Amino acid sequence: MQLMPLKSLSLPARSPAANQPRSQSQRWLRRGLAALAALSCSVAVVPAVVAQELPGFTLFGGPRRENQLNFRLDRGRESSWDRYRLRIPPQNLAIAQIAIDYPDYYKGRFDSERIDVRYKQSGEKILIDRVVWNPDNYTIEIYPKEPIPAGKQLEVVLSNVRNPDSGGMYYFNCRILTPGDTPLLRYIGTWLIQIT
Repeated sequence: MQLMPLKSLSLPARSPAANQPRSQSQRWLRRGLAALAALSCSVAVVPAVVAQELPGFTLFGGPRRENQLNFRLDRGRESSWDRYRLRIPPQNLAIAQIAIDYPDYYKGRFDSERIDVRYKQSGEKILIDRVVWNPDNYTIEIYPKEPIPAGKQLEVVLSNVRNPDSGGMYYFNCRILTPGDTPLLRYIGTWLIQIT
């Protein structure tokens, strides 16, 4: 094996144009493209986070806009543990029961021991007498110890929820029963929950 002397190894010569400094416009073009690439990556990430806080957007069908209730999911991913924060706007009457029904194709699981109702403004928990999750009828019934006063914005917090294995749009309906009322649940609105 013969070794070549170092003099015989030579690098290709650079063209005269490569030795000249880059023009100002070429530098600005490279910087602009780099900034555009970084911005497009950040814009792609933001909607995935924000989308779980909105009531959703429906092109055809679904509840009317005035019947859509606000909510927030901690994760919103399929096959994961999650926390749902379902908001109920202030009502004109006191509330003796909150009933939530969901579609039969929602295959998630709820932990009835980890369901709370809170006043939205203060975060103070409302004492609950009992929570009944009926997976056969696709309902969650929440009975407070005392009727919840009228005019308060509420938040139903479902903790330790196991999201379904397949994503989709799920309509969770909210109904309330007022004290002394005929035992008919009144429709309040719908949460358009999307699992991705």
